[in-house]
Amino acid sequence: MLKKLRNKKTAKKVWIILCILIVPAFVLWGSGSLMRSKQEAAYAGKIFGRNISLLEYKDAMDATKNSAIMRFGDNLSEIQKYLNLERQAWERLILLHEAKKRKINVSDREIIELIQSYPVFQRKERFDSKIYEELLQYVFRTQPRIFEEQIRGNIILSKLYTQVTDDIKVAEGQIKKEYQKLNEEISLYYIASIPSDFAKGLNPGEQEIKDYFTQNSLDFKLPLSFNIEYLLLDSEDKIKEAALRINKKEDFSRIAKEMGSNIKETGLFTQTDPIPGIGWSPEILNLISRLKVNQFSGPIHMDKNYCILRLKERKEAYIPDFEKIKDKVRQTFVKDKSTKLAKDKIEEVLKKLKGLYESNPKLIDFEKQAKEYGLKSDSTAPFKTGSYIEGIGASDNFWEAALELKNGEFSDIVSVPSGFYIIKLKNRTAVDEKKFESEKPEFQKRLLLQKKEEYFTKFVEELSRISGIPQ
Repeated sequence: MLKKLRNKKTAKKVWIILCILIVPAFVLWGSGSLMRSKQEAAYAGKIFGRNISLLEYKDAMDATKNSAIMRFGDNLSEIQKYLNLERQAWERLILLHEAKKRKINVSDREIIELIQSYPVFQRKERFDSKIYEELLQYVFRTQPRIFEEQIRGNIILSKLYTQVTDDIKVAEGQIKKEYQKLNEEISLYYIASIPSDFAKGLNPGEQEIKDYFTQNSLDFKLPLSFNIEYLLLDSEDKIKEAALRINKKEDFSRIAKEMGSNIKETGLFTQTDPIPGIGWSPEILNLISRLKVNQFSGPIHMDKNYCILRLKERKEAYIPDFEKIKDKVRQTFVKDKSTKLAKDKIEEVLKKLKGLYESNPKLIDFEKQAKEYGLKSDSTAPFKTGSYIEGIGASDNFWEAALELKNGEFSDIVSVPSGFYIIKLKNRTAVDEKKFESEKPEFQKRLLLQKKEEYFTKFVEELSRISGIPQ
């Protein structure tokens, strides 16, 4: 029995911080989780065609929160608003489902040794059962048996991670290339064709915009949208009382007023938007999508508040009337037209440069060719990959294009959000080969870990896609 753990001596350290390897953090605008209530659906969602009960989902949420406590400790309260714990809980469920298919198991001994190895449960480098019990009671707020099963799940996920990523390798050439990216500095000459420069001369007429809308109407289709009313209260008791009164068909506004609050309305928002006044919550959006117009939800717990919502309006996806979105159509037309003009112009320049290079590479003069076609030319300060180039933006596309260039050569068209560019080398600070050889073993380890994490993230994304995980 795992309860014997409290009487065991400290075992060998096996410190594994699973949440770093298994569940990546996601940016979150708001968080909400469904409370158990008779007014709620009987299940939280489905994965792989199987209903997930609210209790099963809650257990996954608790395990995810405890992993976050283990990882972030006292800092959790500061960063919790940035962690999409609901999404991580669903991912935990689908990964455990996958591990079960693969018959991945964990012995009680493995659980005991891992718990005993956590420094947070130790005093003077030895496992302390009193500390363990106090932390479970006052910090994790979890019974020992439940916590130990959560650890079992964590170890299973760790084994799944190892199994999935075991064959990932890093090629010798890739090590050098990635090291170059982090350590080489380059500067460039460039010719730029910027769409915003071409947009200044565009003034489309009414008919031209209408014709554009007719030809591209599907691009302006608005997705399914909702309008909800909601009551926000600061205690669980109040929200339960409100739910009971709603069941008795009492007036929603009157309930809110008598509880010292008021009904708020979001206005129409889509499934891809944060909920106005509430924030981004996949769980609440999933709940709203199942409601009928004028139907109430059960009580919902959000951070430190509680709410009940009513679906006031549901609007199916539609293409709005031209007159209502005329300004947006005009902006889109100008953006598309100016982008095409900028791309056509840089293609003309590239064709001219290739012709000059074939006849005599010495004839290549970026400044002269740019002026001839009414474009800009300039040079960059030295930069590394992953940096920001003043007036241009992120450097990654430029770095990739410049990596294989030799002196005097120019690139094909490089496309970045700000526009289209042709580049050639101005200067390159090469890698120190001796330093590379000395740092190579440690760098290779970090690179391999990065590749494994990237591969596992894609693995989780694909599992999520086919599982039907609530979005």
